Order: sequence, then C-alpha cells, then structure tokens
Amino acid sequence: MDISRITDDLLVGRTPGSADFEHLYGMGVRLVINMRFWPGSRPKPTKPKLQYLRLRTFDSPLAPIPVAALIRGARAALRVIQEGGQVYTHCSRGRHRSVAMAAAILIAQGHSAEEAMALIKKNRPDADPGAAHIQSRILEFEQVWNLVHEAQP
Repeated sequence: MDISRITDDLLVGRTPGSADFEHLYGMGVRLVINMRFWPGSRPKPTKPKLQYLRLRTFDSPLAPIPVAALIRGARAALRVIQEGGQVYTHCSRGRHRSVAMAAAILIAQGHSAEEAMALIKKNRPDADPGAAHIQSRILEFEQVWNLVHEAQP
C-alpha cells in the first residue's frame, strides 16, 4: 500500500485494494474516507468498527471539490479521532482530493491552512496541496470552517 502518515491520527494515500482494509484496521484506522468519484473497493462487513465514508468528488478545476463534502468528512474524522481512532483518506493517487480532505481535517483540529499544507507536503512529498484547484478548496474550507465555528457559543 502507498500510505503516508501525516500525524498520529491521520494517514493519506492511494485507493486501497480489498485486502488492504484489514491492514488499515490493524494499524488503528477506524474511518476510511474515499474521495473518488468511482466507488473502488469497500471494507468487508466483517469489520463493523471500520467506518467507510464515500464523498464522490472529481479532481478537476472545472468541477471543484464542494466545501460541504470537506466539512462532512472533517466532522466524521473528528468524531473518530476523539474516540481514539485513526483516519485514512484516499483518492486515486493520493495527491489531490485526499490531500484536500486531510488538510480540512487538520484545519478542523486547529491548524492553519498553510500549516496543514506544509505538514502534508513534508510527510507525503508526492502530495500537491499547492495545485490551484486544490489550494483554493483548502483555503475556502478554512474560511467557512472558521466562520461556522466562531459563530458557535
């Protein structure tokens, strides 16, 4: 598997094969976030504690990742992380959509967008959070997330 550990509770990589879910579970992953438009493999129902969230997105400047999808994924990830689990986010090659989701999770944990992108790039050199269509989504997520959470008491 092509996996990069970004933090103790966040991993990014390529689409896992059907046999890879057991390995991820053994590593402590309790949530897999699929950012691909096409379904790909799913975990077998024999591991009910391994949650699977599919957020159908494209990797294209013409069809940007919806911020609502990033919010949904970040909220799901925070719940799992608060319970002591780890999160694995993936797309086809682990360079763009999964990176945007990982950055959203880091921002939701209190990092700035710049810190999140730098941390991801440091721990996954093939990641490209600076691609214009990805960076713009990360920056917009940060603005929306901060507005929503500043408004809450």
